Amino acid sequence: MELFLLSFGALFSIMNPLGTVPVFVGLTEDNTKKERAVIAFWTAIDVLAILLLSFFAGKFILSFFGISLNALKIAGGLIIASSGFALLTGKFREHKGMKRDRIQEDIHNRESISLTPLAIPMLAGPGTISLLIAYNQEYQLTNEILILVGSMVLVSLSIYFILKGAHLIVKFLGASGINGLSRIIGFIVIAIGVEYIMSSVVAVLKGLI
Repeated sequence: MELFLLSFGALFSIMNPLGTVPVFVGLTEDNTKKERAVIAFWTAIDVLAILLLSFFAGKFILSFFGISLNALKIAGGLIIASSGFALLTGKFREHKGMKRDRIQEDIHNRESISLTPLAIPMLAGPGTISLLIAYNQEYQLTNEILILVGSMVLVSLSIYFILKGAHLIVKFLGASGINGLSRIIGFIVIAIGVEYIMSSVVAVLKGLI
């Protein structure tokens, strides 16, 4: 249960589906309720596929590029912490590389927005991918893998329900409420990134001593 809560909390905080709500609302304002539900569903499916691919292909990526786990955790920690700072400063969308004019251009040029820009880069970005690669190296027992897969499925379900009810969330919380929650989540994300960096630095120093 501890691993499940840890992994789910980390994934949910780093992906920050609440921060994607305003973008989703802006992109689907001309769609019907049923169409929004379909887009939310396929976004969740795309996110889950990216999470599973990142987790199970992680060791091959590290092996191919000759990257150590500690180096990956430090790099991932920096990316995660920078995402947290972006949430705190209200620049999460720009941090993900999704400017408003580019988002509007994408919606007119693409048949579907579920994969891009919603799943990538808004939800499953570099921070999420590096976190899962690190998990792949740290947790290799069968029960640990099943727990991590379960947390990925649950976070994908959470994304589906949050995006499906995005328009209601915006009406209920308003822009200020969503920004406030994003800043709280941003603080947690920074702490996760710093923890990853500190644990890796300590491990490297112990190896040198």
